[in-house]
Parts: sequence; C-alpha cells; structure tokens
Amino acid sequence: MLAAGPQPADPAPADAPVLELSSVRAGYGRIDVLHGVDLQLSAGEVYALLGPNGAGKSTTLAVASGQITPSSGSLLLCGRDVTGVTPDALARIGVCLIPEGRGIFPNLTVTENLRMATFTGTSFSDVQDTVFAQFPRLRERRRQTAGTLSGGEQQMLAMGRALATNPAVLLIDELSMGLAPLIVDELYDHVRRIAASGLSILIVEQFVHEILGVADRAGIMLHGHIVETGTPTQIADDLTSAYLGRTHH
Repeated sequence: MLAAGPQPADPAPADAPVLELSSVRAGYGRIDVLHGVDLQLSAGEVYALLGPNGAGKSTTLAVASGQITPSSGSLLLCGRDVTGVTPDALARIGVCLIPEGRGIFPNLTVTENLRMATFTGTSFSDVQDTVFAQFPRLRERRRQTAGTLSGGEQQMLAMGRALATNPAVLLIDELSMGLAPLIVDELYDHVRRIAASGLSILIVEQFVHEILGVADRAGIMLHGHIVETGTPTQIADDLTSAYLGRTHH
C-alpha cells in the first residue's frame, strides 16, 4: 500500500515502524518549533502524544502528514524516506489526518461530506456502509448539514470519513477539544474499537486521561521535545508535573 512513495535502494525492513520521525526539526518560517523529535509508531499501535498548548504536538502531526517539511531530520513510512512528499501524495498512500477543528464542510450535508472520501477510489456505497456501521447516529443525520450537528457528531463524521479511506495510519489532533466529558468518553470508545481492528493511530491531546485507557504507548511533549515516553500507567503519574512545567529534559 505504501509502495507508491519514493523507492529506496534497499528494501525497507519488515519490522520497520509504520511511521517514524527521526531527529526532526521543523516549524514556521525561520522559527523551529520542534527541536530534534524522534517518534516511532509501530503497526497496530496507538500512541498518545500529550502536552500543553504550544508544546509542538500539532506541528508534529503537520510533519507526519506532509503539511510541513522538516528543516532537518526525516519522515519515514514503513522504513521508506518520504520527507518532502506532498500531503496529497501521503494521503493517497494511507496517511490520514483528522485536524484540530475536525476539517468537515459545514455547509454540506453528512452524505455530501462522506462523498469526499471517494478520492482514494473507494465506492460511495462502501464509504457509507463503513461509516454508518461504525457511527449509526450519522445515518439518522445523513441529510442534515454538517454545521448543524453537535460537536460530538461532527467529530464522528470526521472520524468516519477518515476511516472510509482505509488508511494505514490515522493521525488525530485534539479529539476532545470543546466537547463535554461524556461525549469525549463516547468518542474514545470508538477509538478503542477502531484500534482493535489493527489500525495504527497517533493521537495528540492536552492532558486527557481518557486516551491513556486506549493507548499502548504515550509520550509527553514540552517545548518541542518529547521529554518522556512510556506505558500509559507510567506517563499518567507524570502528567500533572508536566503540566506544571516540572518535567525536565
């Protein structure tokens, strides 16, 4: 599936991470936000990247999805260097981003939004079948304009549309933003089911403990550095101190 990317001289190792950022420095203009980030996402793994606003989490996803090219370092997919490949090309070879703010079209109906997922060649009927099976509430709302859905339903639409493209890697930015805790719990139940199917997921959040119940591994990001990586249990103990700025490099 990822063979459409640049071809290396040697075959990629079979055990290579699905997604890897290696010594990545990146940012906006001449200002680097990331300062040597190393991150690996294994096949079928859920990795939660946690940290406060301004830590560099969204920039990390922008690099992973091709929206920002690193000033140094590399982006690899299944061991192949795809640094500098366009977001469109990465999307076509299986990297799917659900951006902060959900990225839906508010003036289009649910059905019209789902039609956008056919760009990878999936039939519209298959898209609808996939999404409505995962999120039955969207079937009831299929003729409703997306902007009139609740925040939780809009997030379901964004997730459903992403899943319908059959991605290899799902990148999720701030799933919980602006949503009530009960809705966040429901959305993470969906993430748990999606993860159980074997999809590799990199999700960034502020300090939302719900994601730790879903993640296989978690990292804390501060000031453009991943300062700690471990199991969710290990990371949970350090979230409060990280939020208060007491975790050291």
